[in-house]
Amino acid sequence: MEDINRLKVVLVEKKRTNKWLAEQLGKDPATVSKLCTNKMQPNLETLVEIAKCLDVQPTELLHPIK
Repeated sequence: MEDINRLKVVLVEKKRTNKWLAEQLGKDPATVSKLCTNKMQPNLETLVEIAKCLDVQPTELLHPIK
């Protein structure tokens, strides 16, 4: 499967952890881990919520389409 989101990269850039994001979202850390490894993709609502937590635009969390 192709990597769709850049969540892991953005977390590193913002010096945040999966655990921190899971706490902010009220989600299980295992779920956030799956999002970070692209084993699962967030729905649009969750993507916007993640972007707000990380103070980025939702598009910054996605790989560009070629």
